[in-house]
Amino acid sequence: MSELISILGAGESGVGSAILAHKKGYDVWVSDFNQIKPKYKTELDQYGIKYEENGHDESKIKSSVKIIKSPGISDEAPIVLAASSADIPILSEIEFAAGYTDAFLIGITGTNGKTTTTMLTYNILKDAGLSVGLAGNVGCSFAKQVALENHKYYVLELSSFQLEGMHTVALDYAVLLNISPDHLDRYTTYQDYIDAKLRINLNQDSSHKFIFCADDEEILNQLKNRSTSADLIPFTYDNGPLDQGAWVENNQINIQLINPKIKFNMSLDQLTIAGRHNTYNSMAASIIANSLLIRKESIRESLLDFKNVEHRLEFVSKIKGIRFINDSKATNVNAAWYALESVEDPIIWIAGGVDKGNDYESLSPLIKEKVRIIVCLGKNNLNLHKAFRKDVDMMINASSAQEAVNIAYGLGEKGETVLLSPACASFDLFENYEDRGNQFKRAVRNL
Repeated sequence: MSELISILGAGESGVGSAILAHKKGYDVWVSDFNQIKPKYKTELDQYGIKYEENGHDESKIKSSVKIIKSPGISDEAPIVLAASSADIPILSEIEFAAGYTDAFLIGITGTNGKTTTTMLTYNILKDAGLSVGLAGNVGCSFAKQVALENHKYYVLELSSFQLEGMHTVALDYAVLLNISPDHLDRYTTYQDYIDAKLRINLNQDSSHKFIFCADDEEILNQLKNRSTSADLIPFTYDNGPLDQGAWVENNQINIQLINPKIKFNMSLDQLTIAGRHNTYNSMAASIIANSLLIRKESIRESLLDFKNVEHRLEFVSKIKGIRFINDSKATNVNAAWYALESVEDPIIWIAGGVDKGNDYESLSPLIKEKVRIIVCLGKNNLNLHKAFRKDVDMMINASSAQEAVNIAYGLGEKGETVLLSPACASFDLFENYEDRGNQFKRAVRNL
C-alpha cells in the first residue's frame, strides 16, 4: 500500500502538489477548510485524487507520512498545530517540488517588485530560447510543471510565506530586491518577516549567486550579521561603479561580472518600464541574464519589448485630460511610495483597504508635494485620515471602486493623474488585489 501524503489547501499550489505526489506514486488526500473552486475540483477528478472541502478530517491527515501546506495557511492554523504536535513533516510546495527536479532554480523575493522582476527575467530567458518555467507566486504551480513539463530552468517568485516552508532547497540564483514592513498582521515582529525574506539565501554555497540591492539599508544591516559563501552580486542606483554588480551612470545601466567575465550597458531611456524601482528590477534581471551568457542583443530586445504586469502601474485610460493608473498590486506602504514617486502629474490618490499594521509616515513628504485629494477606498479609513488629513486639500470616503472613480473624475482637473495605489490589502471590499484592479478598470471604462 502506498504512503499517504495530505495536501492542505486546494488552490494552485495545493492542486499542483497533489498532481506531483500522485505522479510519484503516493496515495494523495487534499483537504481544504473552505470550498474548492470548480476548476480545481475538475483537475483533481481528472487524476482520481480524493479530496474534502469545508473542513479537515484531522485523523486522516495525522495518518500521513508528510503534509504539504499551501503558503496562505498560517503555521498557527489548528490543523497545522495538530500535525506539528504529531511530528509529521510539513513541507511547502517549493520544497516538495524541488526534490523532484535537477533544473536550474532562480528565486526572486522582496517586499516590492518581485512579480515584475520575475516576469522580466522569465521573458528574457524565454525569448532567448531556453526551456524555462514561470512559477511560485505567479504563473502555473511549480509542482505541476515539475510533474508534467520539467523545464531546464525555473524562475520562481517567492513570497515570505513560501520561503518559510523552504528548508533544504539551495537556489542557484537568489535575488533579494528590498525589505520594508509588510504582513505584520501575520508576523509577530518585523524581524520575523525579515528573517523569512532572508531565507532566499538559505543553503547557498560558492557555486550559487546571491543578487541584492545595495541601496536597501535593511538588507545591508542584515548582511553585516550574516555570513554566506555564495557569490555576492550587488546592484545600486547611486553608488557605482562596482568591481562586480550593476549600477546607473550617465543615464544607463552598467553591469560588470567577474565569473563569467561580462560587461553590459543599456540606456535607461530604452527601458519600457519607467521609474527608479523598475530600474532596480531591470538591473536584477539583467545580472541574471548576463551571467547565464544570454546574448547581449537578445537581453536588450527583451528589455525593449517588456510590458509591465497587470495591476502594477498599469495605464488604463486618459479621459478629458485626466490619466487613470491602476496600481492595485501595491498592497503595502513601500509599493505605494514607489508609485507616488514615479508619477510626475498632480495626483488624486485612491488608497485604503485592510491595513496590515502600516506606518504611513514615509509617504507624508510625497503626499504634501504631489497629492491634492485622497479618496479612501475601504471599510475603515481612520488611519489614513489620521495620517494625511493635514497634508491634502480634501479626503473623501468611498465604498466601491465605481464610487471612488466617479469621485476622482468629478473632482479631477486636466493634467492630473488618478492613481489607485492602495498601500493596503483588498479583502474588506474585494476578493483580492486583481479583483480590485479589474473593478477599477471597469469603472474607468464606464466613464
